[in-house]
Amino acid sequence: MEFSSKLIEQAVNHFSSLPGVGKKTALRYVLHLIKKDTNDVEGFSKVLNSLKHELKFCKSCHTISDNDICDVCVNPLRQQQTICVVQDYRDVMAIENTGLYKGIYHVLGGLISPMEGIGPSNLNIDSLVEKVSQNKVSEVILALNATMEGETTSFFVFKKLASFQVTLSVIARGIAVGDELEYTDEVTLGRSIINRIPYNNSLVK
Repeated sequence: MEFSSKLIEQAVNHFSSLPGVGKKTALRYVLHLIKKDTNDVEGFSKVLNSLKHELKFCKSCHTISDNDICDVCVNPLRQQQTICVVQDYRDVMAIENTGLYKGIYHVLGGLISPMEGIGPSNLNIDSLVEKVSQNKVSEVILALNATMEGETTSFFVFKKLASFQVTLSVIARGIAVGDELEYTDEVTLGRSIINRIPYNNSLVK
């Protein structure tokens, strides 16, 4: 793709580095921004800059937050003794949109994937174990993707928590094997949370 402007080429290269954005789509974005009002473009730029410099991660559950502790963790109406373990922020959003889960979360920040060089030490697993060891947690719900990486991570977390007096459960498989939580419809995901089963029962005998 040939460009008449180096600035446009640089902008297209940056946009096309985003997931699912090809060169043609990136060019369409760039040309759209060029036509926008200067204040709109500057506002867009300011938000992007704020995302990088002002956004925080909750010190308790590791989800994305505007504050040191997220709104869910500080909410006195949430069931603090129930923790739902998820891969990332997108899964928190998906479950929250169901309106059916009243506990808190623990974001691992990824899944165990040796092929991608991601091991247990790269995830927020130790902080989860620490929470459970304080005897303030009654149930840990494993709500990870129904993929090989998700199942591997769930089993690893299960083994790490097996010695504690805590109920370990997994969301019901209304979600097809291989599916990711963020793409599951709210009704199915909500029912999967409500109809969760003991983790031991989900293991292949």
